[in-house]
Amino acid sequence: MISNFFKKPKNVLMIVLFISVFAGMIDLPKTPINIDYKLPEFLGGKNIKYSNIIGGYNIYAFNGRVQRNLEIKKGLDIAGGVSVLMEADMSQVSATDKATALDSLKNVIERRVNLLGISEATVQTSRFGENYRIIVELAGVFDTGKALDTIGQVAQLEFRIEDPENPSTDINFLPQFIPTDLNGADLLRATIGFNQGDTVSNNEPQIELQFNSEGTKKFKEITEANLNKRVAIYLDDNILIAPVVQSAILDGKAVISGQFTLEDAKLLVTQLNAGALPVPVKILEQRTVGPTLGQESVQKSIYAGGVGLLLVMAFMILYYGRLGILASIALIIYGLITLALYKIIPVVLTLPGLAGFILSIGMAVDANILIFERIKEELRAGRPVGIALENGFGRSWDSIRDANLATIMTAFILFNPFDWPFLPTSGPVRGFALTLALGIFISLFTGVIITRNLIRVFYKKVKVKNI
Repeated sequence: MISNFFKKPKNVLMIVLFISVFAGMIDLPKTPINIDYKLPEFLGGKNIKYSNIIGGYNIYAFNGRVQRNLEIKKGLDIAGGVSVLMEADMSQVSATDKATALDSLKNVIERRVNLLGISEATVQTSRFGENYRIIVELAGVFDTGKALDTIGQVAQLEFRIEDPENPSTDINFLPQFIPTDLNGADLLRATIGFNQGDTVSNNEPQIELQFNSEGTKKFKEITEANLNKRVAIYLDDNILIAPVVQSAILDGKAVISGQFTLEDAKLLVTQLNAGALPVPVKILEQRTVGPTLGQESVQKSIYAGGVGLLLVMAFMILYYGRLGILASIALIIYGLITLALYKIIPVVLTLPGLAGFILSIGMAVDANILIFERIKEELRAGRPVGIALENGFGRSWDSIRDANLATIMTAFILFNPFDWPFLPTSGPVRGFALTLALGIFISLFTGVIITRNLIRVFYKKVKVKNI
């Protein structure tokens, strides 16, 4: 039943039309579009708690909605931001573990950045001889101090208890704290929850801690011995928070409540989850990067790309007539779908990324030219129009496949998804590879599927001289 549905060209074009309209709605620059729908707050009489961030989507458990603004994500060279160069101190790390330590350092910094919701961040590793470095680029962030506080802390997370020999006699001042053997290595994770208790504090953000098995034992002993006293959490000898122990925690699951704002809770969870960097780092260079292209330059680039696209379409129409018109329609659909995917994924758009997109447009036209030239050969050989059209697509597929496969392999090498050290690791190069690869896959869909069905429906009769 389904296979018969897709065998009819009109049915395929109806689906293509729906996809194109949907993509066009996402592409509109002046229309704010959010994915906004209700999530169940209760299931089977039990409350459902959602993590604050799931797959890049902000989850607000207090109103049960998922919201995401579909905007183009701009890279550092377009939007500006903060660039930080750090060097890892590997003096205390064995030679065989240095590469692993550098990767671990990168993962910790990426986690810190991602927990802050900076989706346009680029974290790269670099090695020159015995120099192990991390390059962090945060597009759209201009507060260098805040960025360094978040990503560059050489931190040791530890839990401390009140010093019984130096108690505080004033409730407005914190007591002296002494270290315990509970530290960041014992903390499994920290998440944001929302208070579902009394109506006064209902839906207020709270911090939820989960310890590992060893940490559960340590925390149980600490809370049992310090009821109605404060247990302070320190990061790099700076106190983060000092909540009062209300009851003994036996299962390793603790909740820190208070009058947190969502931003305060988010920052605290970031610091707790990040814990300590695996190796010390020092800042070699920090700078605020202005948008090197500027809004005017970006507009000119878009204008130049639009003019180039119109020239390509004009060439196709003038040279191939009605076939060129149908190919131009497919090219427009290609542009709509590509831009929509950039917003949905999202793709961080940089200047090399724009170059990859423009190059993929040319490759989309290449597929149509191969098909049309094959159709002309079939018609010159005296074959009927219908057979010539089908043979044009079928017999040109090998050439289209081989040409695009070679480009996809090149894009794979440039993107370097496995972070092989002998391949490029530059963020701009990867951006170029990503947009180029996406463009190739979409061009195969539009050039072979869409153009083919447009011709089947709208191109009934043709003479050799018309093409």
